[in-house]
Amino acid sequence: MHSEAGPLLKLIDSPEDLKKIPKEKLHQVCDELRQYIIDIVSVHGGHFAASLGVVELTVALHYIYNTPYDQLVWDVGHQAYGHKILTGRRDEFITNRKYNGLSGFPKRSESEYDTFGVGHSSTSISAALGMSMAAKYKKENRKSVAIIGDGSMTAGMAFEAMNHAGVADSDVLIILNDNCMSIDPNVGALKEYLTDISTSPTYNKVRDELWQLMGKLPIGKTFTREMASKVEAGLKGVVSKSSNLFEALNLRYFGPVDGHNIANLVDTLKDLREIPGPKILHVLTVKGKGFALAEKDQTKWHAPGLFDKLTGEIIKKKIETPQPPKYQDVFGHTIVELAKLNKSIMGITPAMPSGSSLKFMMEAMPDRAFDVGICEQHAVTLSAGLATQGVKAFCNIYSSFMQRAYDQVIHDVALQNLPVVFCLDRAGLVGEDGPTHHGCYDIAFFRCIPNMIVSAPMNEVELRNLMYTAQLPETNAPFVIRYPRGEGVLVDWEKPFEKITIGKGRKLKDGKDIAILTFGHPGNFAQTAIRNLREDGIDPAHYDIRFVKPIDEDLLHEVFKNYDKIVTVEDATVVGGMGSAILEFMNEHNYSSKITILGIPDSIVEHGSLKELYHECHYDAMAIADAVKALLGKQILTEV
Repeated sequence: MHSEAGPLLKLIDSPEDLKKIPKEKLHQVCDELRQYIIDIVSVHGGHFAASLGVVELTVALHYIYNTPYDQLVWDVGHQAYGHKILTGRRDEFITNRKYNGLSGFPKRSESEYDTFGVGHSSTSISAALGMSMAAKYKKENRKSVAIIGDGSMTAGMAFEAMNHAGVADSDVLIILNDNCMSIDPNVGALKEYLTDISTSPTYNKVRDELWQLMGKLPIGKTFTREMASKVEAGLKGVVSKSSNLFEALNLRYFGPVDGHNIANLVDTLKDLREIPGPKILHVLTVKGKGFALAEKDQTKWHAPGLFDKLTGEIIKKKIETPQPPKYQDVFGHTIVELAKLNKSIMGITPAMPSGSSLKFMMEAMPDRAFDVGICEQHAVTLSAGLATQGVKAFCNIYSSFMQRAYDQVIHDVALQNLPVVFCLDRAGLVGEDGPTHHGCYDIAFFRCIPNMIVSAPMNEVELRNLMYTAQLPETNAPFVIRYPRGEGVLVDWEKPFEKITIGKGRKLKDGKDIAILTFGHPGNFAQTAIRNLREDGIDPAHYDIRFVKPIDEDLLHEVFKNYDKIVTVEDATVVGGMGSAILEFMNEHNYSSKITILGIPDSIVEHGSLKELYHECHYDAMAIADAVKALLGKQILTEV
């Protein structure tokens, strides 16, 4: 059970309702909003610490700005739970991230207050700037605000947008939500730079005096650009050296301010709303604010699952028997094992050491494993640079995030045929994070690139052996290993390494009348389907393709010579994927079997549990069995 919304929060069904509450009671609204988020997320799950950290900022923004006419753009969107609750979705919030419920991220089709669909980092400034430029062109007095974290600010796209904002002469406000975290602790020179600003003794000495001065400025028609320039000059004198980065980009820098002082935030935003031109407000917050354990261990509480809100105990399923490990942990432990055997191995991840489990190597071998921040493009080309010097770089990126580095994969890795190993975590459907995070497209977009090896393990032992094969000296080409989110299927998975012949699949089972061809983890769904089909007297053959590029032509000739009915199964888009590769082979060699392709359809798949989504997309065990029966339909009737 979760508690009801507090007395003030109950009254708020829109920002207009929020504006009716006296300023001196906003701290109570913040307390109730924070408690409501804790109540719901503890029982229903979801991202947690990020939204707690921006409660005051969220309330202040909707209190001062005329939303949705004024446009708020939340970067990534993990922190937008408070925003959703204040904009008419309070009572629906229990459906957050559930099948057919609210999205875990801002989504344009869900609410007019969600001005831009997000999920990946560092897009907010570009989007808000575009909105601001459109408002200027249309002569609308519409304000645009981008709320971006210090982790997202490390990505090149954020700098590109700020560089343009400084010369676009548009009325855009960038709010830098600085909590020194993304999911794992933020890294890099920008983190040190922001820390320098926020701890500057010179700045902090006179900050309050300057903001008091701001509060006395005659806001309105008499507040001119010249006056704003004087304010800017005053701040420049105070922050001087530290603010040069933003000033060099022609952004007026304000801050840092306490992101948990609601009264001060309201006053600050009220002033900034009237200052024209591109500007940045530096806000200091604590990720997980108001929940002590989340403040203390922010990585653990980024998305903790269900938990007891009173004790803080994270609720785990009580399982008596040993369970298979997560694929990510198999990767994490295996790369450490391989690195001990091969001194040329290094590990690279863009800001996901915990999510990818590269953290194990970073702890064991800190000089050989690196978190480069939210910089997928850099991660790929850095890996390419390492490869030119004989380093075997394992570049671990979520499939969905690899989309951001496609040019680098082609230009910097594939064209030069450099042996970078791309470990694509979260390939296929990912569940509750939804369409921004599903890894639907990697098979299609990697399969068309020359020199690429594209593989997928059906289980944990296969993952280990593909990693082992990829790091061998004779493997001199870009090597993709895609694997899904979540648990594998084998409890006893730590087997001795075995080399896999590149481009060779395997026949798992002989059969009659029909063959099932699978790629990666869905092979396990097929095995379940085959067991169930026995009850109907159906006995399919099963082949694990293992490599979609280069594809095993000998195996495919065997399949097409023996079976005129084939079902293919993959956890990726059916457009251009493994099934398409099979059709291409069939056409090239003049075979004429009847083929049913199962996988992610050519449409946007929303969020839900993996079980629900596999069923919706028709490639779970039941769907595979149905496809087999459909192809054999007339034959089954005849035999009966």
